[in-house]
Amino acid sequence: MTRSFCSPRTPWGSFPDVLIHANESAVKQHPAYRAAKAGDGFAATALVNDTMSEVQNIRLVELLRGHTPILVSAHAYEREGVNAIPESFAVEISKATGWPHDVGVAQVNVVAHTGADGFSRLARQAEFDGVVQSGCEYVLVDDFVGMGGTLANLKGFIESQGGKVLAAVCLTGKPHSAKLTPSAERLQELRLKHGQELENWWIERFAHAFDALTESEARYLARTETADTIRSRIAAAK
Repeated sequence: MTRSFCSPRTPWGSFPDVLIHANESAVKQHPAYRAAKAGDGFAATALVNDTMSEVQNIRLVELLRGHTPILVSAHAYEREGVNAIPESFAVEISKATGWPHDVGVAQVNVVAHTGADGFSRLARQAEFDGVVQSGCEYVLVDDFVGMGGTLANLKGFIESQGGKVLAAVCLTGKPHSAKLTPSAERLQELRLKHGQELENWWIERFAHAFDALTESEARYLARTETADTIRSRIAAAK
């Protein structure tokens, strides 16, 4: 069943770190990168085949031994077009693992995250729609993990429709961004610095508490000087 355009977040539990395949320079300096990012499927396949890690594919299979999850990619709308990298990456992982991939879920808004600052990423969050197979297990596939919000929202969308997300893989990203689940220490730091009032505001605006943030999002907010700065910068970026 197709649902309304909404991506609520769900509890992280013991969600594993994102498996990142290649460093940023290898991906972003690849001659096929720009065309792939703008929607060229042939360029995306060439990029993925040149940068995908066999070691990380093996780790993914070992992590989920005994499971046959569905690979689902975050088709993102970019300024230049629909990013072709995530779907091509999912197809190639499917070939390597033998797991099925699904194209029935898609991002439905334009967030323009490429090159955006942290507040812009927090303010303009990805929303998803499509058909989720209730009771099935999924692995999220994307080209890049920055603050992890897109993965968090895709996970929330799938799980709110009855699926279960087991893991996430990205072609590239910052190593510290691989940790999605916020630590208890980070959440305590954030709450002590900015108080319950900001968390209440966050719940009203984004429909989830701080414990549904990613580690990178929580760190970014905790390092912001005041709660007023957070509110004003997010309002300005929206």
